Amino acid sequence: MNYLTQVQKGVDFIESNLDYDLSFGDISKKAGISQWHFQRIFRALTNETLKTYIRSRRLANALEKLLKNDQKIIEIAITAGYESQESFTRAFKKAFNLTPSEARKIGSKNLFLKKVKFDAQYLRHINQNISLTPQIYTQKRLLLVGMKTEFYSVDSEKNNIADKLPQLWGAFVPRMGEIKHSIANVAYGIIQQEKGNTDLLEYYAVVEVTSIDQLPAGMISLEIPQSTYAKFVHKGKVTNINNTINYIYSSWLLQSNRRHSYAADIEIYGSEFIPDSDQSVTHYAIPIE
Repeated sequence: MNYLTQVQKGVDFIESNLDYDLSFGDISKKAGISQWHFQRIFRALTNETLKTYIRSRRLANALEKLLKNDQKIIEIAITAGYESQESFTRAFKKAFNLTPSEARKIGSKNLFLKKVKFDAQYLRHINQNISLTPQIYTQKRLLLVGMKTEFYSVDSEKNNIADKLPQLWGAFVPRMGEIKHSIANVAYGIIQQEKGNTDLLEYYAVVEVTSIDQLPAGMISLEIPQSTYAKFVHKGKVTNINNTINYIYSSWLLQSNRRHSYAADIEIYGSEFIPDSDQSVTHYAIPIE
């Protein structure tokens, strides 16, 4: 089963359960993909977070009920996941520019939000200006030392990358000289999912070392086992790297007949990396099987 089919299975599960509480874990389990990767692929495909999509679909479902039956608005609101008619009305008006009562009176079905449908042709066109062919290689075992933070990525409504990652690098870079036995001219950003069903991620700003005698205060060690990776070139400012990541997850991975192994993604900052420069070159690698 390919990723596109799996994501569609998750979407179909959402559609079948709009009147019930939907957990991201249940959706990703139905799709057969880890929670973070389902959210990552979904966000890359639709430019919309999974939570936002579910909210809009439940509002659309509520609108359909308003148009088709005489169920009380408060009952529709509760089924749609709102604690009160007032909060439901605010969300409904923001989505449709009408209150639920006004929509029921108008009876127009043109307001109905359509279900997302993915297909191969759509995938080919969403990134028509991007042409990236990765280097498939065996990443040797990496012994790393650096600093760690936890964050929520762009596929989560809790997205706090802008607060967490620059702060981590700002703290780490001035202290890189404290790390003994380091291999010069290359730094890595390691991204991996927290244990369990969550969209909370771990991020490590690190350098490779040949051995570890003693860790500098406040630093940690990390080992990345030997694995097969697909490495992509990102040209331009690192603040725009999500454009490259979206391409990887929405186009290349879904059409490559490869599978993400759920090991860590790796950002590679080598000699061609120039902070805040359009001429900078960074690499982003994903583990595949």
